[in-house]
Amino acid sequence: MSIAINEYQMLLRRTNIQEKLILAKQRDKSANQLLNEVYRLLAEDREARKRIGTNLISKDTVISNAFDFDLLETDKIYHIRHIKKIAVDYRLRFLDSHYFKGAIPTDAISKINKLEKVHNLELKGFKILAPSKLFKLEDRDDPILFAPIGNDHYYLIHKWGRDLHPLRKILMWPFKSLVNLIALIVGISYLVTLLVPNGLFSKEGSSFQFWVIFLFMFKCLASIVIFYGFAMGKNFNPAIWNSKYQKT
Repeated sequence: MSIAINEYQMLLRRTNIQEKLILAKQRDKSANQLLNEVYRLLAEDREARKRIGTNLISKDTVISNAFDFDLLETDKIYHIRHIKKIAVDYRLRFLDSHYFKGAIPTDAISKINKLEKVHNLELKGFKILAPSKLFKLEDRDDPILFAPIGNDHYYLIHKWGRDLHPLRKILMWPFKSLVNLIALIVGISYLVTLLVPNGLFSKEGSSFQFWVIFLFMFKCLASIVIFYGFAMGKNFNPAIWNSKYQKT
C-alpha cells in the first residue's frame, strides 16, 4: 500500500519550471546558435563602450559629426550663443570632455551607443557644460554632455547629477562684469555705512560725515575684493566660460 502511495506522489510531483526550460533548451538544436549570437552582441557592446570611453578622453579636435538631421530631436539642438549665455549667467564652463575629471555615467555611454547605431556613425568631439570645479575635482553638480553638429550647433546627449542651487544665478551675478562687481561693493558699502551709529566720530552727525564713512567702507571692501581676486586668480564669467586654464 505504501509503495503505491509513493508511486502516486512521484507521478503528482510539482513541476520545476527551470528543469523544463533546461529540457526545452537541450531539445532545441538552435539553442547553441542563439547563445553564440547573445555572446557576439555582448562582445560588440563591450567593444563599443570601450571605443566611446576612448573618444570621450580623446584630445582630437572635431567640429562636427555627420548626424542624420531627420532623426534628431530639435529640442536638444543648441547654438553656441545659448550655451554661452547659460555658462555666463551661472558661471559654468563649456570644455572638451577630456578636461572633465568626474566619472561619465553608464547612462551617458548607453545614449551615445544608441545614437551611433541610429545615425550609423562614430561620435567624437564631445563637450561638457558644468561648474568650473568639476574640471579639477570630482563632484556631482549638474554636468551636461554635448556632441558637435557643425556651424556652432551642439546636440545635447545626456544630463546627470543634481540640479544647480536655485540661487546660483543670483550669487554669480557680481562675477558677470566689473560693473556688476562695483555695484555690489557700492551697495554693501552703503548698507554698512547705514549701520554705523550717528555721531560716532563727532558730536553731531552730518551728510558729509556719512559720505566720508561711505568712501572709507567702499575703499576697504574694494581693497579686499581686489586682493582676493588677484590672490585666487579669479576672473569674470565671460572670460572663463570656455577657457581651459585654471583661472576660476
